[in-house]
Amino acid sequence: MKPALPRGLRPRLVVAFVLVAALSSLVTAALTFRQARSAILDRTQNSAVHDLRLQIDSLAPNLPPDPTDTDLRTFARQLDRASGSRAWHTAVSRDGGPLIGTAADIGGALREATRSGDATFYERVEHAEGPRLLIGMPIDYAAGHRGTGGGGGSGRGGEAGSGAAAAKPSGLVAYAAMSLKGERADISALITAAWAGAVPALAFAVVPALFAARRVLRPVRQLRTAAEKITSGALGTRLDVAGKDELASLTGTFNTMAATLEQDAAELRRMEANARRFAADVSHELRTPLAAMAAVTDALDEDARSEALPPDTADAVLLISDETRKLTAMVEDLMEISRFDAGAAELRLDDVSLGTVVHKTLQLRGWREPDEVITELPQEDPRIRVDARRIDVVLANLIGNALRHGAAPVTVRATATPETLVIDVADNGPGIPDEVLPHVFDRFYKADAARTRSEGSGLGLAIARENARLHHGTLVAANLPGGGAVFTLTVPRTLPQGDQP
Repeated sequence: MKPALPRGLRPRLVVAFVLVAALSSLVTAALTFRQARSAILDRTQNSAVHDLRLQIDSLAPNLPPDPTDTDLRTFARQLDRASGSRAWHTAVSRDGGPLIGTAADIGGALREATRSGDATFYERVEHAEGPRLLIGMPIDYAAGHRGTGGGGGSGRGGEAGSGAAAAKPSGLVAYAAMSLKGERADISALITAAWAGAVPALAFAVVPALFAARRVLRPVRQLRTAAEKITSGALGTRLDVAGKDELASLTGTFNTMAATLEQDAAELRRMEANARRFAADVSHELRTPLAAMAAVTDALDEDARSEALPPDTADAVLLISDETRKLTAMVEDLMEISRFDAGAAELRLDDVSLGTVVHKTLQLRGWREPDEVITELPQEDPRIRVDARRIDVVLANLIGNALRHGAAPVTVRATATPETLVIDVADNGPGIPDEVLPHVFDRFYKADAARTRSEGSGLGLAIARENARLHHGTLVAANLPGGGAVFTLTVPRTLPQGDQP
């Protein structure tokens, strides 16, 4: 299971700051440790090589010209006693032969390096008892006396020393092995000190990290708050620009964006208000001439149907009469939708019977039961508190739409609970295409772009949904699994107190 990563910007900044501080501390500690370790070991080995050279130079003149093994063993014991605090163990080898002395674990690599007998070599090795420093130093005989070579090695590849002018190799090599436990202890103390300094440094790094995160996140937090205000509609929100960094530039860009949004929103509201006012004014101005035209066409309809007019004239009169009725219905729908847009639509609530509302809608439109419409209402016929005229408009639009675009019979099914009233209007047609379903409540939407004329105004379903919203309800469209479309009207049986008449 992966560990949960910090999600907020503040913990991320703090974690990043602490990680950078930790990395810096670790790199600094590692470099310091490396330099200090090299300094400690180099000082120890150089000092040990120097001390060993001094002791050999002091004791070598006491060796006979052709020393025996006993002489070499005595020489090695003398070197051991002269080691002092270094406590080294020494041994002497002649012409690459066996070691004579207490240092019996000299590696073959060091002995091979000192075989030529003209340079001092040393190496650091790991031993079961701890780290050790091994030194191989040749013993030379000079003219008039016997002494050591003066060269010093470095690592495992030493340089040849420069002894007296008449010095010659003796074939003797002294080896010394000394413990480096003390130096390892010093190095361990350095590591402990580095950790002891790094841990508090990391702890203290949290404080500036929090401070830096606060300074960085304060403008970001202000931007978020301002964005939330703009989202809620406060388009006049602006921020103070402080500084000249990237966040200040972002704040300035945000202010420019907010000003542009406010300008565009104001222009859109103005244009929308003008469009609504225009539709309402045009609809209002058309009502009077349309009423006169409707009265005239009604009179002419009687003459056309009574064959008092010539056939061509009668057909023209009937066509004009039909178009006048459609235009009148469209104007009424435009007036209704403009009232919704202006917020002027009101509810006139009354306690009515559900069955009365449904059957009155069918009777006024001449829809027959059960040929065209099938009603499935609760047996107890519940009383509902609604605006009966607006519920009639909703049902009329839904049933008329189902009969025009679906197939009869249309089923009106109602269920009532103490809280809500649900009315389903379903047809037996092919259903609503999936690409059309999201747009069925749009104003003037045509499912078939090639069909320029339709029997309705294109506003019926939009008006039905607005009436449902006015009742604090919903109106949704869907397709039945077996085919056909279904519209579901849901309204509360008790409206909020503020909407009671």
